[in-house]
Amino acid sequence: QVRLVESGGGLVQAGGALRLSCATSGIMFRIYATDWYRQAPGKQRELVATVTSGGSTNYVDSVKGRFTISRDNAKNTVYLQMNSLKPEDTAVYYCHSQGGDWGQGTQVTVSS
Repeated sequence: QVRLVESGGGLVQAGGALRLSCATSGIMFRIYATDWYRQAPGKQRELVATVTSGGSTNYVDSVKGRFTISRDNAKNTVYLQMNSLKPEDTAVYYCHSQGGDWGQGTQVTVSS
């Protein structure tokens, strides 16, 4: 089992930046890929970015060039650097291990 705890959300103006962190426990973190999802009010949860155990990354088209996902295996932590934020990025962001576990979510609000 992998325990996931997100942090780093908050309120930011459009064009600003935030960095989300996903602190994990368990050696399985180093085996599984990790995702960031987001869910806006009234919308389905959306896959935003993925980083594999080897460090390969994938992004949804709407965040390419603005968001960067990375992992620090020594710290058992995955990050999501979010730059040039837009109001449509407003959502609860969730960390997910492809081993099956979810974090509790962290709110990101971007004001126009």
